[in-house]
Amino acid sequence: MERRVGTIARGIRCPIIREGDNLKKIVTESVLEAAQSEGFALRDRDVVAVTESVVARAQGNYVSVDHIAEDVRAKLGGETIGVIFPILSRNRFAICLRGIARGAKKLVLMLSYPSDEVGNELVSLDKLDDAGINPYSDLLTLEKYRELFGENRHAFTGVDYVQYYADIIRQEGAEVEIIFANDCRKILQYTKKVLNCNIHTRVRTKKILTACGAEIVCGLDDIMTTSLSGSGYNEKYGLLGSNKSTEETVKLFPRECTDLVLDIQKELLEKTGKHVEVMVYGDGAFKDPVGKIWELADPCVSPASTPGLEGTPNEVKLKYLADNDFKDLSGEDLKKAIEERIRDKKEDLVGDMAAQGTTPRRLTDLIGSLCDLTSGSGDKGTPVILIQGYFDNYIS
Repeated sequence: MERRVGTIARGIRCPIIREGDNLKKIVTESVLEAAQSEGFALRDRDVVAVTESVVARAQGNYVSVDHIAEDVRAKLGGETIGVIFPILSRNRFAICLRGIARGAKKLVLMLSYPSDEVGNELVSLDKLDDAGINPYSDLLTLEKYRELFGENRHAFTGVDYVQYYADIIRQEGAEVEIIFANDCRKILQYTKKVLNCNIHTRVRTKKILTACGAEIVCGLDDIMTTSLSGSGYNEKYGLLGSNKSTEETVKLFPRECTDLVLDIQKELLEKTGKHVEVMVYGDGAFKDPVGKIWELADPCVSPASTPGLEGTPNEVKLKYLADNDFKDLSGEDLKKAIEERIRDKKEDLVGDMAAQGTTPRRLTDLIGSLCDLTSGSGDKGTPVILIQGYFDNYIS
């Protein structure tokens, strides 16, 4: 019988993961137990995805606020530091800010506006227009910002992040000066030692600041890149991708985990005879239409995946074929024509009109976004996602 279902994404419940747990064993057993419980079987090219959070937890990849302070002090001097372009997040950045402030005498906090890098809004574009402010060139002091826009609370969290971040810095015994600008060079009017906190444009920002006379430029990816007194670390991403664990502890993005995905793939092949793809995923990349927030606060969607997940989709657009190449066909004739076109499609459809409108993104980014939406970030208890049929098409 012809299969009537395409892609299926299942959240797989697992035990609570602790430091030192055998994640290969837990993931493999959880997937196989779920298959037995729910009455499905694994197939070749299924995808098993593990959230980065439990990978980092099993690795014990944690650092304390004191560790962050120590590293900031050593790398930026411990006096006046410009902290620029942080995202507005209690979970992602506030705990890191506590450590940064603990490692300095004064912070000049420069916030981007009207929103941060991932879309958290400080002020609306309409209000900027009404006030005659050009966000591309104008620098606002805290006093000018308050005069023009008053208090602005986050639409979802209800937090005034300007006040919240200022309070954190003062609680740690540091002075604070807050300014608003989108030109990274503006910070050099206040200090030549800069901690650049943006995520996806960090390399460009560092390059500009260095070329314009900054004495020291570090990114969040330069802090906690090595272990301090037995702490965790991430040699590639530092504090990028970290999350609050406790009031004094941060869980970092997982360290190298390619061996983990390959080991899980091998284990599932031995137990089922099926060649399953495996990946570790973090934040997906999608935009909330109401809050206008991009989800992608991690440095990448997937820090590790098996080789079969390299590349991008190679698909034709069914509605294009139906409306153009086969516009005079219908019913069984149309179905057969489209099936034949799919069978005969080229291995690389870049530039082919029949592929226009298909999603030109990497497989790991697409699948990782699906996993992130499926697992959620709360109490679902499904840190592993099983995706079946993702690589199927109309003739599968």
